[in-house]
Amino acid sequence: MCSAVTLTASSIRTIKKEEMLQQIHRKNKVSNSLVAHLLARVKDYRDQVADLLTSSAQQRLAHVLLRLSHLGKNGRAGVAIPFLSHKVLAEMVGTTRSRINAFMNRFRKQGYINYNYDEEIEVHPSLRKALRTR
Repeated sequence: MCSAVTLTASSIRTIKKEEMLQQIHRKNKVSNSLVAHLLARVKDYRDQVADLLTSSAQQRLAHVLLRLSHLGKNGRAGVAIPFLSHKVLAEMVGTTRSRINAFMNRFRKQGYINYNYDEEIEVHPSLRKALRTR
């Protein structure tokens, strides 16, 4: 029906619709967890759509890199993520590969990221500064 790409080892579990509906109607930990997860994903999706409509391509790239590195809210130091091609990043951001290349070079020169091709991208928390420029 569809395909997905993961950055780390993952597994998929299929739950039949009837079984999931029974779990939801029981109003137990499972149903509460599922509803909380779905509400969080709906909020994230809404925020991402708003971001696409109101932010520049450079800011959208910064958001993508911060989300992939899980640097959204905590104060961790730089986090490495597997290298993604500029073509893949361009598809995620909704712009061209050449613009992604220019933004990545700019981010590297400003000290927001470090990377070597085909290895990993180290994203620094300072990348949040790129979101403040409008």
